[in-house]
Amino acid sequence: MRPDPGVWVNPGMAGSDTADVQFADVPAVPVGGPRAYLDRPGFRHGGIGVAAVWLGGARGVAGTLTDAAARRGPDPLRDAALGAVDVALHAAGTALEAAAAEVDADPADRGGHAQLRAQRVRALVARTGEEVLAVVGRALGAAPLAHDRAHAERVADLTVYLRQHHGERDLAGLGALVREQAAR
Repeated sequence: MRPDPGVWVNPGMAGSDTADVQFADVPAVPVGGPRAYLDRPGFRHGGIGVAAVWLGGARGVAGTLTDAAARRGPDPLRDAALGAVDVALHAAGTALEAAAAEVDADPADRGGHAQLRAQRVRALVARTGEEVLAVVGRALGAAPLAHDRAHAERVADLTVYLRQHHGERDLAGLGALVREQAAR
C-alpha cells in the first residue's frame, strides 16, 4: 500500500486530510455478493447522515448572513435573503428530523422505503445548500469571501461536499423510483 497525499488541489475540504491510496499485490476476500454493500439498508441511512452534515455546513454559511443582518440592522433586501435562507434551512431540518424518526421506527427497512427516503432527503438538503450558497453570496457580495477566512473556508468546503449529490443524475434516479412506485 502506498499513500499519495499530494493529490487534493481544491481548498474546499482541504482540511479533511484526503489522500489517494494505491494498492499493489494486496490479497482481498469478497465480503458479499454484487451490490451487497450498496443494497443494505444501512447504506441508504448513511446517505441521510451525509445530508445532515451538508445541512450543518449550510447553517454555518448562513450564520455569516445572520450575523451581518444583526450587526447592520434593517435592510429589506438583506432581510429578504435572511428569510429565504431561514425557510430553506427550516424545511431541510424538518425533513431530516422526519427521516431520522422513520429510520428509527424501521431500521431494517422492512417497509422498503430507505432508498426513496434517502434520495428525497439528499436532494432537498443539496438544493438547500446550493440555495444558501447563492443567496448568502448575493446578499453579502465578495467581502466575506475575501476578508473572512472562516466564511471563505465554509463556502469552499460546502461547495465541494455538496458534489456528493450528483444533481440531475440523482434526481433522475429519484424520479424513476417515484414512477415505479406509481406504476404498482
